Amino acid sequence: MGIGYGGPVVKDGKVYLLDRDDEVGDNLRCFDLSNGEEIWNSGYEAPGSVMFPGSRSVPAIDGDYVYSCGAFGDLYCIDVNTHKPVWNHNVWADFGGGEIPRWAITQCPLIYCDLLIMASQAPQTGVVAYNKLTGDLKWKTPFLGEVGYVSPSIVKIDDTEHVVMVTASSGGRGSPVTPGKIVGMDPISGEVLWEYADWVCVIPIPSAVDAGDNRVLVVGGYELGAVMIKVDRKADGSYGTTELFKTEEFGDQTKPPILYNGYFYAEYGTNNTRDGLTCMNIDGEIMWKT
Repeated sequence: MGIGYGGPVVKDGKVYLLDRDDEVGDNLRCFDLSNGEEIWNSGYEAPGSVMFPGSRSVPAIDGDYVYSCGAFGDLYCIDVNTHKPVWNHNVWADFGGGEIPRWAITQCPLIYCDLLIMASQAPQTGVVAYNKLTGDLKWKTPFLGEVGYVSPSIVKIDDTEHVVMVTASSGGRGSPVTPGKIVGMDPISGEVLWEYADWVCVIPIPSAVDAGDNRVLVVGGYELGAVMIKVDRKADGSYGTTELFKTEEFGDQTKPPILYNGYFYAEYGTNNTRDGLTCMNIDGEIMWKT
């Protein structure tokens, strides 16, 4: 296999993984979980190179279909029985995207009911949703903010589920800083329901984490720490956000923390920090670091 930063998804004894060859394109591979033998692969042309080349994302599998997004925005639905594409789009170019972001398109597809939800972040939109079986566009949001590398996630607010997307801040190093946003949307309609607009992270990568009780935790690398917000429904039916805490003592460069029995665990090694595995309680208190 080629180098990359992707990960596998496993179902029914099979492992699916997106591989990449910059001279040719992307290649979705299927392996036997028990012995590692390759069963089939399905590729398409998407040549090109960016800094730190290779695959980026984790596919999603639902029923007889596996979905993946390549480094240049190529979103494919592939039938696991025929190994052939069912439909495909480009989440970047289709919405006015020009030059590819510095570290390419880094999107993990999100299945929700009959939808496939992706962050485009191209000039004409922020998050988009397709019919997962046909590829028809069902909704798209306006542009939400600066491009990062975050995939949408689902959090529960009261008795409803929201899609949450994180955007990048801009500026710094002597120029004014414009914070990024944490944005909540209705997963069925795409309506923007709430936003928190004070997240300073120039290169956000991990998805938002459902912390329970209407709380959302977002972390960043490069010593930028973490923020916990709470989302509440107002008397008029709208939503508002409250910042519960920020900390620079807990974060993760590339992946969401794990929440287990009221404690968060993350690997907070960055360019300048070597904290290793770190444990933080639900109130933002650091319990220990390795």
